[in-house]
Amino acid sequence: MSARAAGSTWQTAVVPSRAARYMYVAVGMFFVGLGALGVVLPVVPTTPFLLISLWAFARSSHRLEAWLLAHRLFGPRLVEWRKHRVIPWSVKLTAWGSMLGSLTLMIITGTSLVAIIGAGSVMAIGATYVASKPSRPPSVPLSPERVEGGP
Repeated sequence: MSARAAGSTWQTAVVPSRAARYMYVAVGMFFVGLGALGVVLPVVPTTPFLLISLWAFARSSHRLEAWLLAHRLFGPRLVEWRKHRVIPWSVKLTAWGSMLGSLTLMIITGTSLVAIIGAGSVMAIGATYVASKPSRPPSVPLSPERVEGGP
């Protein structure tokens, strides 16, 4: 599946400089590695790292961009993000839970008030951004139990 076939609605520009392309590929591979760690380590997020990888590959290698979009595990969420800016509920809950857990840990361990306020402010911005995105593509209708007033 090519990047265009995966629903890319914006142009991806290949960086003309060879050194810059290698840098973007290195950044992309580094964040794919971090994203892969997130699959097995519950405290490491997967999706944000893969989004950074997708961004870097879009600027350096259409082949690697297409590979990531077509990936069996990672591709579907990345394609939905690119098409509709969708963040599934499971990802939202994981993000909010991780933020809350990190902030709680900072408070319990006696981290300075300035650090707690700073981190809490950044987390609040992140939580608001995540909440502002849809949880499913616009073409997916509500299930019957949700239409009839289910949770």
